[in-house]
Parts: sequence; C-alpha cells; structure tokens
Amino acid sequence: MEEARIDKWLWAARIFKTRTIAADACKNGRVTIEGVNVKPSRMVKVGETVSVRKPPITYSFKILKTIEQRVGAKLLPEIYENVTAPEQYELLEMTRISGFVDRARGTGRPTKKDRRSLDAFISEME
Repeated sequence: MEEARIDKWLWAARIFKTRTIAADACKNGRVTIEGVNVKPSRMVKVGETVSVRKPPITYSFKILKTIEQRVGAKLLPEIYENVTAPEQYELLEMTRISGFVDRARGTGRPTKKDRRSLDAFISEME
C-alpha cells in the first residue's frame, strides 16, 4: 500500500485514540502536511511530514509506512519517525511546571496558595 487516508493513518499510527477524533482534528485545522491544512480524506505518501497540533505543542512525524489498519505499539518505529523539535518538548515541560497557563474554564480565581506558587515560579524564571 503506497497511499492511505490521513485520518486512518493518524488513527492506525496511534496518534489519536479514535478515527473520529483524527477526522475532527483535520476538519478543525490542527493537522497539516508540509504546512498546508488537510481534509480527512487527503491521501498521504511515504516521506511526507505530518504536523499535529495538540495544545500546547505541535508534534511532527515523518511517514515511513502508510497503513490503514491499527498496529501494536511495538511496531510504531516502523510506521513513523518523530521529528518534533526539542523546543516543543521544552514548551510542554514549562507548561507542566507552571500549571497556570491553561486554567480550566469555570474553576474560578486562583487561591492564595496558587498565587504564591505562581509568584515563586515567576521570580525563579527572572
């Protein structure tokens, strides 16, 4: 098989949990190939680079094999190569450490303890 649908490939390569979620990500502009937004029906080929935006970072994968059937996790190195920039992982770590960047809607204002933790974090960064 030399071509596969992008939504099926994203699901089969275990980048998204379901094919529906993969198709929704394509429709909402979170999946790009070579910098161009794609539809779920777009066919992908070996050698193309797929970028998937999962806030707060953007993952990049180079396609090594096109598949449409889900495979075991141990076989993933044969399917794609993760070419995500190290800066993206640093951004993910900073987000995880701070804990305040993406506050859930409806959780209200930060508590006094949260505020002190945030002030301590900011002073460390300076």
